[in-house]
Amino acid sequence: MVATDAGEARVTWFTARDARLVLALGHGAGGGIGARDLAAIAAALPAHGVTVALVEQPWRVAGKKVAPAPKTLDAGWHGVWPLLTEAGPPVVAGGRSAGARVACRTATALGAAGVLALSFPLHPPGRPEKSRAAELLGAGVPTLVVQGGNDPFGRPEEFPDGPWELVEAPHADHGFAVPGRSGTTEEQTLATITGAVVRWTGALG
Repeated sequence: MVATDAGEARVTWFTARDARLVLALGHGAGGGIGARDLAAIAAALPAHGVTVALVEQPWRVAGKKVAPAPKTLDAGWHGVWPLLTEAGPPVVAGGRSAGARVACRTATALGAAGVLALSFPLHPPGRPEKSRAAELLGAGVPTLVVQGGNDPFGRPEEFPDGPWELVEAPHADHGFAVPGRSGTTEEQTLATITGAVVRWTGALG
């Protein structure tokens, strides 16, 4: 448990031996750290020298059902950061959906080594004019976006050109679920996600 200006957050560690990076991942506004992509990354990355820290925002720890305003989410993330840096290796900020937005908004101020944006909500469903691309553009550090091919919050082809790498998870929705008729299994989707993250973090340090 970690005290922050937004309340108590919780960090769950998946530790690598002789870690060269720490990857901190926040959850989305509609779920917790048990999301399939977060769990798969936490299981896979320690074998590749990356310690994973899954961060539960204070609102989630407190049992609330609705996420607070972005400013409060950012305050919670800021409060956890000193703990994440204690281990010594550079820290990559990341998360899924709303957690990815937090990572982008705070990366420069916190000195993050990079940003991992999973299912970045480029816009509300059906509202492409409400683009949040500026948050990605403002990250200011090496950034990897992993996006479902059928994500209603922004399909890969909707993303503008920018200083980030984008990897598509074919047929996947916002939660990286894939329809049975697609011919792609959940295991294949998770392998696409973890493979991209392993490769990208390997190039960082």
